[in-house]
Amino acid sequence: MDKIKKIKIVLGFVYCIIVLLFLWYFFKNFSFEEISSYEFIKNNRDLIINFKQNNFLFVISIFFIFSIIWVMMLGFGIPVALLGGFIFGKWLGTIIVSVSLTVGATLLYIFANFFLKELIREKFGERFIFLKDKFKKNEFIYFFIYRFIGGIPFFLANIIPTLFDVKIKNYFFGSLLGMIPGLFVINSLGSGLEKIIDQNLMAPNFFELISNEEIYIPIIVFLFLILITFFLRKKIKS
Repeated sequence: MDKIKKIKIVLGFVYCIIVLLFLWYFFKNFSFEEISSYEFIKNNRDLIINFKQNNFLFVISIFFIFSIIWVMMLGFGIPVALLGGFIFGKWLGTIIVSVSLTVGATLLYIFANFFLKELIREKFGERFIFLKDKFKKNEFIYFFIYRFIGGIPFFLANIIPTLFDVKIKNYFFGSLLGMIPGLFVINSLGSGLEKIIDQNLMAPNFFELISNEEIYIPIIVFLFLILITFFLRKKIKS
């Protein structure tokens, strides 16, 4: 048992080092000012879209692998969903992002279930104890609702289910189906941004941006989803 515990500690330590190296490399090569400038985004938009058109399957494969690694590195889901909509559009983007994030989340769950279970129970066990009995009643349904509701940082939402010993099959399909509505909205927003950037040489102001139906419709739907999740969260806690 001591040997297994030592192996877990070493592998967990290596994983943390990889995460830190990934973050260090990313922020070393891309400053916030650079990646947030309209010129940078537009120039790279043209490059990415042209490359995608000529290397469609290759771009899907790279995006898929990147998304899985991103999730494994404790990345948030929203940037991937926006990027997916930006590159592939709202329909295809939703499919690609949903599957890739689900695969990444499932792999992270398996990793956490093996290496981090005791730590997660120590840190979050009491906070989420109210969900344990509900998961026992109907694991898939409640996990689906858990994914649909959200409200927890994505990387935490991926590992918290170790508290409930969720079956991998239920974890995978509950994640896939539960995340699709929210991901579709965010993908639609990313797709709308891509179309606006394509049609404007200069950055549109806030009112021009928000008055575009490609932007305000996903935002309205997103607010509606938040309202639904608010009532579902209250019902689950009751």
